Amino acid sequence: MAFKEDFIKTAEGYVYEYPRAAMTADSVIFGFDGKDLQVLLVKRGIEPFKGAWAFPGGFLRMEETIEECAKRELKEETMLEQAYMEQFGVFSEVNRDPRGRIITTAFYALVNIADVQGGDDAEEAKWFPIDKIPTLAFDHDRILRVAMRKLREDLHFRPVGFELLPEKFTMTQLQHLYEAILDIHFDRRNFLKKMQTTGILDDTGEKENGTAHRAATYYRFNRERYEHFKSKHNFNLEF
Repeated sequence: MAFKEDFIKTAEGYVYEYPRAAMTADSVIFGFDGKDLQVLLVKRGIEPFKGAWAFPGGFLRMEETIEECAKRELKEETMLEQAYMEQFGVFSEVNRDPRGRIITTAFYALVNIADVQGGDDAEEAKWFPIDKIPTLAFDHDRILRVAMRKLREDLHFRPVGFELLPEKFTMTQLQHLYEAILDIHFDRRNFLKKMQTTGILDDTGEKENGTAHRAATYYRFNRERYEHFKSKHNFNLEF
């Protein structure tokens, strides 16, 4: 049985008979201000959805991978050179973008809020608390819901939350972070005991300064110990 080719070879290359979809990368960028989980949004300066809020993202170039596209767009719109990024989904609904048949690969990124600046491609970049997100352009409301579900899942099996904290942090800061992501409240002593038994935190021996209350201890995440533990056991942080 003969199969019909879907392309024609020319001197310039291949010409395809059938239309092809375009690809984009979008990034849900999370930050933590010490109390609330925040999401970075950019106000679109062009149509479609001009003036609406959306995630940083853009079209895939022919010479780059989808991961490189996400990192490039992240830098262009926020000026961030480096960030922890995790791919969490592909969104391909037929009518998700009024410009045509466009499929997006979505990533979530974990960053230090203080490092973010507005880039050339964004009319405005602004942090929003996770419970005060405006209506978003395209299908980004759905993408955000999926990103939150994935972040919460990952928090139990990988120490991704430490990417949102300074190098040295108090146990209270860590507890507030987990509460903000998981949207639950922990008993302070139980949380402390649980985190200390993981063995992935180092007591720096330093104390908080300038506090009227009992000075809190600063901790540091020990990545080497975590990697060693993970190689021998399944890391599962259950509460």
